[in-house]
Amino acid sequence: MFTGLVADLGTIKAIRQTGENWTLTVRTAFDMASVEMGESIAVNGACLTVTQMGDDTFSVEASPETLRRTTLGDRKVGDKVHLERALRMGDRLGGHMVLGHVDGVGKLVAKRREKNAWLLDFDAPEQVARYLIEKGSVAIDGVSLTVNTVDANRFGVAIIPHTSEHTNLTDYAVGRRVNLESDVIGKYVEKFVSPKGEGISRKMLEDFGF
Repeated sequence: MFTGLVADLGTIKAIRQTGENWTLTVRTAFDMASVEMGESIAVNGACLTVTQMGDDTFSVEASPETLRRTTLGDRKVGDKVHLERALRMGDRLGGHMVLGHVDGVGKLVAKRREKNAWLLDFDAPEQVARYLIEKGSVAIDGVSLTVNTVDANRFGVAIIPHTSEHTNLTDYAVGRRVNLESDVIGKYVEKFVSPKGEGISRKMLEDFGF
């Protein structure tokens, strides 16, 4: 599990196709002496397993399923990626609970400056949008952010200077595809109140007295 607080902005050093999988080698500022083979690192929000290590690099494999469900297949050598190591027992949960399991791919549709912040608007697929609420949480390329606005399948977030400095979200051009992970709590709530998987509907809420 992760928190959505980016620990390093890594750089893709190499991409190699091995069968149907892609092996990505990432240069990082992590203390590689503390990284273990087989541990999980979130790369732009996708939880991946370390398969090789160097002095300042690590390699991970992306399966065909991962390439289909994420934007990792869009990345090129030299691209910056958000990195976060897995949460350890006792660590502070500074962002929100992020599993590193990308729910869908969204798209940046608008960006504008407002004083010292950036306001970014994204289109989200239905399987993500259904769990978005104002002042709730969403992970965008692995970054934990607060949802400011929701309008159907479009939502907006604000990027404060600290987040802008430690991520590359404000460098994204309109049209950029991003990995989205909705708040897992909403998924479990839906499952618990609707064991048949029918989802939360107006009728269901009325039946429960809302």
